[in-house]
Amino acid sequence: MGAKRTKARPGEGDKLRGEILSAADALLGEAGTDEALTLRAVARRTGVSTPSVYAHFPSRDALLEAVCLRVWDELARRMHEHAVEVADPMRALSRRARVYARFALDHPVQYRVLLMRPSGGSSPGAVACFRYLADATAACVRAGILRGEPEVLAMGLWSAMHGCVSLLIAQPGFDWPEEPEALIDTVIRMAGLGTALACRVPRDAIPPSAALADDLDELAAGWEVAADRTG
Repeated sequence: MGAKRTKARPGEGDKLRGEILSAADALLGEAGTDEALTLRAVARRTGVSTPSVYAHFPSRDALLEAVCLRVWDELARRMHEHAVEVADPMRALSRRARVYARFALDHPVQYRVLLMRPSGGSSPGAVACFRYLADATAACVRAGILRGEPEVLAMGLWSAMHGCVSLLIAQPGFDWPEEPEALIDTVIRMAGLGTALACRVPRDAIPPSAALADDLDELAAGWEVAADRTG
């Protein structure tokens, strides 16, 4: 239990708010679940009364969302650092997707709270995650690698990544055929290359399976030759 504090002086409200968020973050980290987070527990950890916590956060859900959103600044930093020096738009998009997935697995409690629970509207965390991928997708459209509305394409890519990390977080004991990092790479390749192909083909223009297999084998062989020449 934290030591009792004296009454806050004028101007100390922001400091106390930060201490409340830090205490809540510590509780989440220790428990590995948001169930341990209550306003009463945070008040004890911070050394203030429960009403003092209510003065900054009117409900447990408000506090929970606020403490989870703190880590989203770190996601923005990671996205920028890992893609800023990558000139190729598709490779930059792939890097952002990997950062997104790794970030989710590094912060499973926060990810579950912000992106795996029903929401009555657009969660700030969901909007932020989508924007990071949508911006990188728009760069691919401008470069001609992808075709179509950037936000529609990004929604599909985001759905693939969210599905992958949500399963890894929710089903850690499942007998996955690959290690998490390898599975993430597989999903990124499938989503990225699949989107690049699908956005060029009308929905009703898929050929018979045998013809499709032959065409894709020829395409892959051409890519291998190009890779050998540049390698």
